[in-house]
Amino acid sequence: MLNGRTIAFLVAPEGVEQVELTEPWKAVKQAGGTPRLVSTSPGQVQGFNHLDRADTFAVDETVDGADPASFDGLVLPGGVANPDFLRTVPAAVQFARAFFEAGKPVAAICHAPWTLVEADVVRGRTLTSWPSLQTDLRNAGATWVDREVMVCTAGPNTLVSSRKPDDLKAFCQAAMDAFSQ
Repeated sequence: MLNGRTIAFLVAPEGVEQVELTEPWKAVKQAGGTPRLVSTSPGQVQGFNHLDRADTFAVDETVDGADPASFDGLVLPGGVANPDFLRTVPAAVQFARAFFEAGKPVAAICHAPWTLVEADVVRGRTLTSWPSLQTDLRNAGATWVDREVMVCTAGPNTLVSSRKPDDLKAFCQAAMDAFSQ
């Protein structure tokens, strides 16, 4: 269902919640798509299982050299440190914003909406996240809901969001549906 489609996964060099990277990555591959790891630095990114170091993953492209037009969708995995770092890097924020400007689907889980708050793309949108982000999202003009998965089409693109790793099955299914349209 994603044959010929390339999906960007934007992560910081350190702090991504590993399962929130690997499960959607696997779902993209199983659906026939091509996942590409985009980060702020070349080399490897360090995954985490909550606060413990996990595996490393090879970066395919750096955000300052990646062209959002060459991707059909964007996945923003969570982890506390990951989006907190990304929102401080203007090129990463602009990369995420470009998907909204182009009307391309975006899927964000856990703490990942922090990057979207910084990109100023959540105003008027309904989404979910890790509960500690709800005030940040409301202050940025979003409606926050406590659901396993939220698919919002009230904007220039489809925005899929989920709260935590326990929601990954529903998140992956909703994301693949959005990326296939």
